[in-house]
Amino acid sequence: MAVQTIPARIRWAVDFMEVQPNDHVLEIGCGSGHAADLICRRLEGKGKMFAIDRSEAGVDRTRQRCAAHVEAGRLTVRQIDLATLRVPVKRLTKVFAFNVNLFWVRDCKNEVALLHERVLPGGSVNLFFDATRPDQVQEILTNASRALTDGGFRVYIATSDKPPVVGIIGRR
Repeated sequence: MAVQTIPARIRWAVDFMEVQPNDHVLEIGCGSGHAADLICRRLEGKGKMFAIDRSEAGVDRTRQRCAAHVEAGRLTVRQIDLATLRVPVKRLTKVFAFNVNLFWVRDCKNEVALLHERVLPGGSVNLFFDATRPDQVQEILTNASRALTDGGFRVYIATSDKPPVVGIIGRR
C-alpha cells in the first residue's frame, strides 16, 4: 500500500482526545484506518483498541494499514454495526468516531445506551465531524448533543477552524 499522509482533521481529532498508554478505545467507522493507526501508536502496556465498520472495504483497509498493531495484539478490527456490537472490552475509556452520520441523522438511543453502559465513569464519547459544510454544522451539533445528553452523558463542544472540525464530546 502506498504511503498516505494522515488527514489533518483526523490528526487534530486524535490529538484532542489525548489517548493515554493504558486506554481502551472503541472506534466506530474505522474506514481508512488512519485514526486507528494514530491511536494504536499511543497505546502501550495494557492499552487496547477495538475498531468496527459496517463496510468490508473499511475493515480490510484498516487491517492492512494497521497490520503491525493487529499482530502486536493492540488492535482488533471487526465488520459489524454498532447496534449489534457486543464490545469485548467491557471497560472503555474512550470512544471515537469521525463523520459517523448515525449520531445526527436518525434515532440512535439504543446505540448511545450501549456506549453509556460500556464507557467507564470519567470516560468519553468523542464524535467528530468535518465542518466544511457550514449549513449542516448546527443540525449536527443539535442532534448529536441531544442524543448523548438523553443517553446520560455530559456534553461539551470542541471546534477547530484549521482544519474545520466540530466535536461533540460526551463525558460519563
